[in-house]
Amino acid sequence: MTQQQIWILIAMLAYLALVIAIGLLYSRRNKKSEDFFLGGRSLGPWVTAMSAEASDMSSWLLMGLPGLAYISGVGEAAWTAIGLAIGTYLNWRIVSRRLRRYSQIADNSFTLPDFFSNRFHDKKRILMIISAIFILIFFTVYTASGFVAAGKLFESIFGFNYVTMMVVSAAVIVIYTTLGGFLAESTTDFIQGILMSISLVVILISGTIYAGGLDAVIDNARTMPGFLDLFGVHSAETGLRVAYGPLQVVSALAWGLGYFGMPHVLLRFMAIKDASMLKKSRVIAVVWVVISLAAAVLIGIVGAAVFPGALTGADSERVFILMSEKLLTPVLAGVILSGILAATMSTSDSQLLMTSSSISQNLFKGVLKKNASEKQVLWVSRLVIIAVAIAAALMAVNPTGTIFKIVSHAWAGFGATFGPLMLLALFWKRTTFKGALAGMLSGGIAALLWPKLLYPLGGVFAVYELLPAFIISFVLIIVVSLVDKQPSAEIEAEFEQAKANADII
Repeated sequence: MTQQQIWILIAMLAYLALVIAIGLLYSRRNKKSEDFFLGGRSLGPWVTAMSAEASDMSSWLLMGLPGLAYISGVGEAAWTAIGLAIGTYLNWRIVSRRLRRYSQIADNSFTLPDFFSNRFHDKKRILMIISAIFILIFFTVYTASGFVAAGKLFESIFGFNYVTMMVVSAAVIVIYTTLGGFLAESTTDFIQGILMSISLVVILISGTIYAGGLDAVIDNARTMPGFLDLFGVHSAETGLRVAYGPLQVVSALAWGLGYFGMPHVLLRFMAIKDASMLKKSRVIAVVWVVISLAAAVLIGIVGAAVFPGALTGADSERVFILMSEKLLTPVLAGVILSGILAATMSTSDSQLLMTSSSISQNLFKGVLKKNASEKQVLWVSRLVIIAVAIAAALMAVNPTGTIFKIVSHAWAGFGATFGPLMLLALFWKRTTFKGALAGMLSGGIAALLWPKLLYPLGGVFAVYELLPAFIISFVLIIVVSLVDKQPSAEIEAEFEQAKANADII
């Protein structure tokens, strides 16, 4: 190992020690399951905003998105980023306040499955069970993508065995999540969000300078047909421009729809100390997202000038890592590369905690053992975190596809399963239990089957599965609810109460 690698490793190990220390610090505060899963609804506006977005963006922000821009240019990467920025704003603007208030009115719900069951007075807990199952499926896949990123990071920098380092990274995430719960996870996400921002800006500026300035970066991009075209992409295989038409643009923009169904983001809305703080959080979150997404896309463009033609296929996702090693001093490179660890951890810890809460709180206590003590729920939740991490690690041993592609499937699953239902549950009083059930099942199943059965047919079917699955779910909720009998007077009264409380904030 070279001296440069030793210093990079020391900086990264120091970061890992910091997050474990935070887990130990907050472990004493988890007296009740609500503390472990929701932090006692005590988050401030800065932690709410930064932890929500850091937990959302994951390693694909520093690896997947720059890699996509590096290999194909502005087109798909830019439209995806625009869709995510719009989705972020709308989610904070129209969902956050209503959900924060409604989750309290709906029997003080502190998980997403809780909220859906309580919102529709689901005595048999059917919505709770189905929600928990979908969360388990999609979050295991999502968590696996983070473990893949961590393994690739250490393999690329130090030449360490991919599987070994993937397992070590997973173990660190499991340790501080099981110890500290939601408060530890949110606090580390806040730190990780700041580190991710610094990493993106430093690499973007350093790379531009190294490449010879902005003019040199643009001149290099112009040598590749379609690279700077919003309605075209560059084909690395043929070297030619490939059209990126209206259908592909809408498909990329559809990434923004996913926000309405992201459990780990929605949970932050429920956890903020006071709903009046959400406006400040919204500004912080949107500014962070716009800057981070723009920087990630630009890093891919700059990387193409720093390493022209050097990376192909899945290797393109290493562009951020290689730029850090090449352009920065060893210690600074270690700090910046910890940004990838930060991105991985900030998402993986949220996913593990959300899955844990769904299984322990909603299945174990909600269905299997309704008289379970707080201590039993906490122990089950910690065991679930470990079990899901093991399952995700097994999936990550032989990953299929790039980090960007793995994340896209999980993102579509959540967006289609919970997004339409969340919007209609909050804003349409006529939504019924049967409509909710039909929408949740159809959205989740469509997201799973579309890429396997219909996308390969091409033509109008060759769109990101989130878009058709979201539409199918939305339409079915409305149709089934209208055919079904009207909700009870009690459910409608709660809806009006939530609406009134949200409107006066």
